Amino acid sequence: MALLDDQIERILWNEEQISGRVTELASQISDDFKGFESPPIFVGVATGAFMFLADLVKKIKLPVFVDFIRVESYGSGTESNGAPRISFDVKIDVKGKHVILVEDIVDTGNTLSCLISHLESKGASSVSVCTFLDKPSRRKVYFQLVGEGRFYRGFECPDYFVVGYGMDFAELYRNLDYVGVLKPEMYK
Repeated sequence: MALLDDQIERILWNEEQISGRVTELASQISDDFKGFESPPIFVGVATGAFMFLADLVKKIKLPVFVDFIRVESYGSGTESNGAPRISFDVKIDVKGKHVILVEDIVDTGNTLSCLISHLESKGASSVSVCTFLDKPSRRKVYFQLVGEGRFYRGFECPDYFVVGYGMDFAELYRNLDYVGVLKPEMYK
């Protein structure tokens, strides 16, 4: 069995760079939400955001709620099917609350737009987005934040198929502690 590192073309962000940026995002979010009456609800988009969410909330200096939502739009391919479907909803009541959606990567915007609408329909007073990676060059749907919602971005990602730090191809590579470009022969 080949080692995971041998299947990576190159590393875009290493563990140290990731940790530094997550610390900066947590500080910014802590500052932005410190005057709010109720703790924000961090909703991780499973499964890709689990590492980012865990690292982020450990560094938030405020009380927080944490929950997960699962949306399926990729299957085992490298392209979104454009029709996201919520397969596992949040347990926490978001009505009247400030929600921060935590994503691994914002690509076309389809999934994010679906999730924002869903949380708004459940009565969230605001929906912010904190994405680890953002690929604005691939955006097809421009999402609208709710209420006092804010957009937080870890890194702008070039248009490569990336894995690691929670992100996968066919459910593999999530356990890498860096973000790398997957060799094309691994998914062609």
